[in-house]
Amino acid sequence: MAEALARISQVQDWGMIQIRADLSRAGDAIAEAAGVALPGQGRITTDGSRTLGWMSPDELLLVLPRAETAEALAALQDALATEHALVLDVSDMRAVFRIQGAKALDVLMKLCPADLAAMPQDGLRRTRAAQVACGIWREADGYVLIGFRSVTDYLRGILTGAAVPGTQLDPR
Repeated sequence: MAEALARISQVQDWGMIQIRADLSRAGDAIAEAAGVALPGQGRITTDGSRTLGWMSPDELLLVLPRAETAEALAALQDALATEHALVLDVSDMRAVFRIQGAKALDVLMKLCPADLAAMPQDGLRRTRAAQVACGIWREADGYVLIGFRSVTDYLRGILTGAAVPGTQLDPR
């Protein structure tokens, strides 16, 4: 039997904290409290098990082990206590999938209207996968896709369908 274009797996043990603030004023405090350098526009920074992603001019997403979420949330709230800011645990609002393997990009190219091949190694892209909003970034052996938990089954289905053996984008 032919092999799937990529391995699709759901990640269960990540925590996520949404941070909204004036990044030009609060960026240093956020980086210190998060334990990760502030990313540039459309980028991610990673330090060990933590990743900080630029989501918009006033929004960051901290991805970390779920067990560290409460402590990181408290540290960020303390660091931003004097700022007009929002720090929110969104772990239970999100679904995370890994798309891994040599043809992982092909799987995503079938679903996303963005040029993910041009995305830099440390890039983060907000786009959509078929009909739903998502965020995508690269990792060593593929990609990470985050979306809303309410569409988890849909995301799993379209990712799995796009990875079906024999459906590569290259000529057969």
